[in-house]
Amino acid sequence: MSTPVITTPAAEAAVTGRAGVGRRLTSFMPVIALVVLLAALTVADPGFLTLNSLTAAARTSAPLVVLAAGATLVVLCGGIDLSIAALCSLATVFFALWLPDAGGLTTVAVIAATAAIGAVQGVAHVLLRIPSFIVTLGGMSIFSAIALVISDAGPIRVVDRDATHWLTLYVGGVVPMAFVVALLVVVVVSLVLRLTPLESWIRATGYSESAARLAGAPVDVVKIAAFTVSGACAGLAAVMLVSRNFSGSPTMADNLLLPAVAAIVVGGTAITGGHGSLWRSLAGALVVTLLRVGLPIVGVPSAYEQILYGAIIVAAVALTLDRSKVLTIK
Repeated sequence: MSTPVITTPAAEAAVTGRAGVGRRLTSFMPVIALVVLLAALTVADPGFLTLNSLTAAARTSAPLVVLAAGATLVVLCGGIDLSIAALCSLATVFFALWLPDAGGLTTVAVIAATAAIGAVQGVAHVLLRIPSFIVTLGGMSIFSAIALVISDAGPIRVVDRDATHWLTLYVGGVVPMAFVVALLVVVVVSLVLRLTPLESWIRATGYSESAARLAGAPVDVVKIAAFTVSGACAGLAAVMLVSRNFSGSPTMADNLLLPAVAAIVVGGTAITGGHGSLWRSLAGALVVTLLRVGLPIVGVPSAYEQILYGAIIVAAVALTLDRSKVLTIK
């Protein structure tokens, strides 16, 4: 006769405690990675840890932070937005073309237009029941083609710089205004999520869409809203890029797709949805930016950058993937 195994409350508490410590440690991994990377770059180049270098890195990271913040909401819902970079490039062309007529309202018009485009993608995903991967992959191709057509496949110079001058300013003469705006985007969206039922609805949708529907969560509305915010963030990132390059181009932001995805997964947001936060994506975006800046410092050719991003994405997804939700790997 076998002796029954009884799990004592103390044992359960110990297991739960270890799991809790593990989760807390995982939540700090992006910050730990950021500090370690910063220290490594400082050792490789003692002149890196200067005010000018850090200011330049912060300004460079601003468009990436905004792109990653918007796309994080879609990922938290269990989807993915592969069109953010192409939509951002299209938005830079919109800005350059509309600026002579719209003047100071161009920024608002561009953000509103990209938000509407994001909403259309969300509606297509929800109503037509097409996977977000396919919808946004098609969107990426469409937006790139439209940008090439309306720009005659070339950059459009922005002569009037008054509309974007505010993004070139520095707060306290040190912190780039573009980076401050990126932080405000993260703060505002995070507060809206925290102070409303949206956060619980988004996480519930990401964990289990069927369970969220049974619980009464407006899953379809939440998904459309996530795509809308992602589109609006692509528009704002485009304005930041125009303020830095003084032109609109059909390919200006195309090289930001992999870094944005890398920032999200490095930040610890599970690609299967339900787990993560905008603050983690902020830390992930800073890590990716330091990598982009630091590779030449340690003598790694820029041609290897895409290889590094691919490896980072695979490794980060392997660490954050919730395998209980993916019973069959295809």
